[in-house]
Amino acid sequence: MKFLRCIAAFALLCLSPGLSFAAALDGSVLSALYGVPFAGLLLSIALLPLLAPFFWHHHFGKVSAAWSLAFLLPFAAMYGPGLAAFSFMHALLEEYIPFILLLTALFTVAGGIHIRGNLHGSPGLNTAILGIGAVLASFMGTTGASMLLIRPLIRANDNRAHKAHVVVFFIFIVSNAGGSLTPLGDPPLFLGFLKGVDFFWTVQHIFPETLFLVGSLLAIFFALDSWFYRRRGEMQPIDPTPDTRRVGFDGGANFWLLGAIAGLVLLSGIWKSPVVFDIAGTSVGLPGLVRDAGLVAITFVSLAITSTKVHADNQFSWGPMVEVAKLFAGIFLTIIPVIAMLKAGANGPFGAVVASVTRPDGSPDPAMYFWATGALSSFLDNAPTYLVFFNTASGDPQALMTTFAPTLAAISAGAVFMGANTYIGNAPNLMVKAIAEDRNVKMPSFFGYMLWSGGVLIPLFVIMTFLWFK
Repeated sequence: MKFLRCIAAFALLCLSPGLSFAAALDGSVLSALYGVPFAGLLLSIALLPLLAPFFWHHHFGKVSAAWSLAFLLPFAAMYGPGLAAFSFMHALLEEYIPFILLLTALFTVAGGIHIRGNLHGSPGLNTAILGIGAVLASFMGTTGASMLLIRPLIRANDNRAHKAHVVVFFIFIVSNAGGSLTPLGDPPLFLGFLKGVDFFWTVQHIFPETLFLVGSLLAIFFALDSWFYRRRGEMQPIDPTPDTRRVGFDGGANFWLLGAIAGLVLLSGIWKSPVVFDIAGTSVGLPGLVRDAGLVAITFVSLAITSTKVHADNQFSWGPMVEVAKLFAGIFLTIIPVIAMLKAGANGPFGAVVASVTRPDGSPDPAMYFWATGALSSFLDNAPTYLVFFNTASGDPQALMTTFAPTLAAISAGAVFMGANTYIGNAPNLMVKAIAEDRNVKMPSFFGYMLWSGGVLIPLFVIMTFLWFK
């Protein structure tokens, strides 16, 4: 928690009355070297868990802090503490705090719901669970839906010889593709919502793509699972999980809290209030404050009404949330100069990036945005990747929702869908893998999983490109 205390201390420093704040950061005057801390942090997140897992597990917070300081200190020395403080507070108040509060509320409420009992994993039941998970993911987040359903799904299939494919398709559908329809579903879309994208914009503009992808994956899974199910020796004679308890929910009151979270996020998007507070040069509206205060309240209410037994049955702990909070604190800091340089367009240090996703006539190329966003989301975190290309495409939510709607649809789809291409593309992927391996499911290796995604997902993405993003 030392890193978070450092962040809080810096925030208090920024609020001191003697510190003057500069105007908006001009990305055209920045050196491309200011993007190194952001790239370094994302590469650390992608590679260190694989190359040095013990070091990463114990020191990921220090790594995030080191890359943050590698940006903040030289930036403050070069452009002054006023501009550094203004940029810091803007990212903290407008993006990081609302982002973390929503994830914390969803994580806590989902952790307070336990599905008890034992199901029996036939192809029909497994496909139904994946379909239900896809729907839930857009309303309780891919993390929440994954944590709610992965354990009962593994229990349902623990008497089968082949079950790794069940978890792989669960990651494809529930941990990624299903979260594409609302800002609650996946962190990239919530960041877009915070930037001004309407709550219902994604469901209106990428519903056909989502239906095609999820429907195709469910059909492929049903055919594959049916083939395994009919093989001799697939079913163990004795189910390791006896049917001693009726199937049902414990902690069901948390479902009401999920509805309250959705209501708060929706309210903050449609409520237009003239009441605005200026905090260290950043305008904070009343609807956002009400939403964030409500999310904090819901988090504490969930903890208060959920029994210790439910948390124990779900193996609930704060470890994953602490890791996300520390890593994203660094991401939201180091991405500040990257976004500014991308906003500078063709005249900025990243003019080549802008050119690669731009047609000869100067208009954005949706297909290139889809694949560029997706490629980075496959190996880096999809939330900052979304922000990078959102700003590359102008960063103006009104223009992106109207004139450049195909481009925003391509960015949204690429960030959410292609996070499934690797284990590190989206946070729930690794969490689901860890839970499965803890329950003796022999999961594919990092590159073995990529063979699955390359054989199943990539052909579907190619078809989607020609159907919707050409």
